[in-house]
Amino acid sequence: MFSDVVRELAPVVGVGRRTLRRHPVWTEPGAGEGGGLGVVVVPGFGGADASMATLRTWLDARGYRTTGAGLGINVGCSADLVDRLERRVVRHAEATGGPVVLLGHSRGGWIGRLVAVRRPELVRALVMLGTPVLDPLDTRAAVTVACRALVRLSDLGLRGLLERDCLDGTCRAATEAGLSAPLAMPVVSVYSRTDGVVGWRSCLAPGAEHVEVTCGHTAMVQDPELFAALAPRLAAWVGRPA
Repeated sequence: MFSDVVRELAPVVGVGRRTLRRHPVWTEPGAGEGGGLGVVVVPGFGGADASMATLRTWLDARGYRTTGAGLGINVGCSADLVDRLERRVVRHAEATGGPVVLLGHSRGGWIGRLVAVRRPELVRALVMLGTPVLDPLDTRAAVTVACRALVRLSDLGLRGLLERDCLDGTCRAATEAGLSAPLAMPVVSVYSRTDGVVGWRSCLAPGAEHVEVTCGHTAMVQDPELFAALAPRLAAWVGRPA
């Protein structure tokens, strides 16, 4: 348990960042391959757009046109977050001239999936990084405790955190229905057997291409192995008809 915590915290404090920058995925040619394809990058639970900066920098350098999700910090009612992300996707699709790639980490992945179900005409492809689609509450003890604490604060009157309905009410039911709904666009689900935050088996979304990496959960947003796996898939979507 302690080793899992250390593994997940290391990327947060910058351990290994210098080595990452020397990896060939940063130095090999690739500039311009994105052709201006829009990508909306969605942070995980408790994360802000800034937490996805490394991934967005890499995508921008390859010619993709990225934007953050604009959710502030990814906490709060799922239904509200989906509405807000939908508006951001609409704007970015208009700005880039066509459907966008939705790329989300953890909770951000399934919020992105719910938008893709609602507005498939705006989404060229969906990528979910460490997203427990089969069971959104399949999390390690520390995350579960944090969620329950946010719900308790909400019950006490501190609004905008996490509603009880999102965990065991109609909001959760609506989320689960959206997570099981079929999708017509390409879907990639990235998972790691060493994930210290969510259960990796819950990330094996039906109908998706499953891609295994070896990093921990938090490292996915800056892992060169993951970037290398994404590169050819993203490039293939550039020329895919809308």
